[in-house]
Amino acid sequence: MTTTLNETHDPSLRSWLASANAEGCDFPLQNLPFAVFRRRGGSERFRCGVAIGDQVLDLGAAAATGVFDGLAAEAARAGGEAKLNALMALGAPAWSALRLALSRALRAQAPHEQKLRACLVPQSEVEYDVPARIGDYTDFYTSVHHATNIGRQFRPDNPLLPNYKWVPIGYHGRSSSIGISGEHFPRPVGQTMPPGATQPVVGPSRRLDIELELGIFVGSGSARGVPVGMEQAEDHVFGICLLNDWSARDIQGWEYQPLGPFLSKNFATTLSPWVVTLEALAPYRVPFTRPEGDPQPLPYLDSGANRAQGAFDIQLQVLLQTPRMREAGEAGATICRTSYRHAYWTIAQMVAHHTVNGCNLQPGDLFGSGTLSGPTATEAAALIELTQGGKKPVELGGGETRTWLEDGDAVTLRGWCEKPGAARIGFGECTGTVDPARSLA
Repeated sequence: MTTTLNETHDPSLRSWLASANAEGCDFPLQNLPFAVFRRRGGSERFRCGVAIGDQVLDLGAAAATGVFDGLAAEAARAGGEAKLNALMALGAPAWSALRLALSRALRAQAPHEQKLRACLVPQSEVEYDVPARIGDYTDFYTSVHHATNIGRQFRPDNPLLPNYKWVPIGYHGRSSSIGISGEHFPRPVGQTMPPGATQPVVGPSRRLDIELELGIFVGSGSARGVPVGMEQAEDHVFGICLLNDWSARDIQGWEYQPLGPFLSKNFATTLSPWVVTLEALAPYRVPFTRPEGDPQPLPYLDSGANRAQGAFDIQLQVLLQTPRMREAGEAGATICRTSYRHAYWTIAQMVAHHTVNGCNLQPGDLFGSGTLSGPTATEAAALIELTQGGKKPVELGGGETRTWLEDGDAVTLRGWCEKPGAARIGFGECTGTVDPARSLA
């Protein structure tokens, strides 16, 4: 587990790019997240880039200038490809070497400013693609508060199933329908069983929901049949993005027994474009703790490093913008604020459990954290919790309410880390918009 602070985290560092030094900037010199981009409206190919201030540094172009050497140069050349998989596969030493080289090259008074300025593209002029070729997508269930809130709606006297506090729960999702922030998707259609009916009907979901999650990208892979231990688990993690795992609750309620969600989840999952490395998040590590009286993790899910600083204090926000708000030029209304520090299972524990049976990891694999609800009502990270199963609409202001998402609604996730004595680390935004369902006729 890599936890050491180094010169790249120094909050006093400034860049020769002024926008990276602006107060409240998501992408200062201490962040340097990765994405896949191209100029909007042209025929350019997608390639990998690094965020600095309000610009994207074209990694392939930067590598071609010759300003990097050694392992950093190899990593920068891998970043010239159309997806991040080649860079991910190089492993943690290469990622760290590239981060250090980028940090030094982008600092104020660095000698290569003019060469690298020519490699910058304004973020306002680009479009993004899914950062990696995602071979496999596993969605976890790491918030005990979300699990309890959902369970209470169906099992008031026994909301949490007995396995939850012992095993990181997850299921395998669909990677082909994962899209990037800014996407529109049609309202899903599927089977539901209306109350009091004797047979199901097929039609558009009427209980469309969000799930505020984080996406965890696997970097270097692992061998089939060989478990990844807790001490090595984070070495296999490239970084974190925002993830909205849209959910059709009415379809889910009918289909999920006995095998779990299917059409209720696989129609759309939206990612933010920027992947923030674990190294960038080092100042925001916090201890992993369990409530008094809860079982401690089994040995294969435990380590001293995980207990000391296996969790991350990432602030999270959900905004909902209705069509009326958009027409009026109004921003979305905040419906949730929470933190990733409330998760019941850590990233290292997810990796260790995923591989304990011999399952292998591959560069570009994606984990979803599961809905990241916190302990209070305002920290509920899905409408099914916020509205108590549809019984209590959420007030949005301007006389508008929502129980479930309506056509034209846009949902934006935001994430950032911030505290005195450390640079702000932002994740950008993850936005998706619901279009009307397509007809089956």
